[in-house]
Amino acid sequence: MLLYLVYLTFRSRNLERYKEIERTIITNYRKKIWNKFVKGIKEYEMIKPGDKIAVCMSGGKDSMLLAKCMQELQRHGDMNFELVFLCMNPGYNEKNKEKILSNAEILNIPIHMFETDIFERVERIEDHPCYLCARMRRGYLYNNAKELGCNKIALGHHFDDVIETILMGMLYGAQMQTMMPKLHSTFHPGMELIRPLYYVKEADIISWMNKNELEFIKCACRITAKNSCDSEEGSKREEVKRLIRELREKNKYIDTNILRSSQNVNLDTIISYRRKDEFHHFLDNYDNEK
Repeated sequence: MLLYLVYLTFRSRNLERYKEIERTIITNYRKKIWNKFVKGIKEYEMIKPGDKIAVCMSGGKDSMLLAKCMQELQRHGDMNFELVFLCMNPGYNEKNKEKILSNAEILNIPIHMFETDIFERVERIEDHPCYLCARMRRGYLYNNAKELGCNKIALGHHFDDVIETILMGMLYGAQMQTMMPKLHSTFHPGMELIRPLYYVKEADIISWMNKNELEFIKCACRITAKNSCDSEEGSKREEVKRLIRELREKNKYIDTNILRSSQNVNLDTIISYRRKDEFHHFLDNYDNEK
C-alpha cells in the first residue's frame, strides 16, 4: 500500500511538471521558440490537414522540444493531423536508453521505441562511418514511419544547424547549399521530411531546457565516443560554430544574414548552378543578352 501511494505521488508530480514545462513554451518562450516554430511551419507549409507525422526522437534536447511543440500545435492549432513519436534505438547503452524513456515520461510524450543494431554494424566500418550511420538511421526511420501509416517525418534540426550547413558547404564543400525546411524523400515515395524548428535558435532551446531543469542525452554514438567525439564531420561543424560565435560578437545579425543569403540568391550574379541534372553557366546566354 505504501509503495502504491509513493507511486501515485510520483506520478502526480510528473503530471504537474509536464504541464508547467508545456506552459513555459507558450509563455516564457512564446517569442523565441513558439512564434518561430509556428512561423516556420506556416511559411514553408510543412503541415497539411490529414497528415500523419512521425516526430523522430533521438533523446536530445532538440527532438524533445520538437515533440512538445508538435503536441501543443495539435491541441491548439487549426489543422487536424496525427502524431506518432518515433524513437529508434541504434544501440544506446542502457543508461542512455533509460534516460530517453524517463524524459519521455516526465514530458508526457507517448514514445514508440524500436530496436536496431546500427551502432554494432557501423563499428566495423572504417571509411566514413558517420555518413553510413546517418543514411541507415534515416532509412530505418522512414521505413518504420511508413509502416505506422505516416506520410511525413519531422526532425529536430534548428536554426543553428541550418546556418552551419550553409557555411560548411561553402568552406569545406566548395558549394552553395542549405538545409531545406522540407524535402520529398528520394527513396521512399509518398514520404516527406519536415524541419519545424527551422527558425528556432539553439541558445533558446538550451535556455528552455535549463529553466525547466531538464537533462537530455548528448553524444550517444559509440564510435564518436571512442574518438572523443572528434569525427571529421563533428570537428568541422565545431569549427564553424566557433567561427559564427566570433562573427556574432561583431555583428549580432550575422547568423540571420547567413540564412537570408540562401533566400535571396540573384541568379544574374551567379557564375554557374545546377537544377536537378541540368548544369547552367552564365556564358550559355551571355552573348544573347547584350
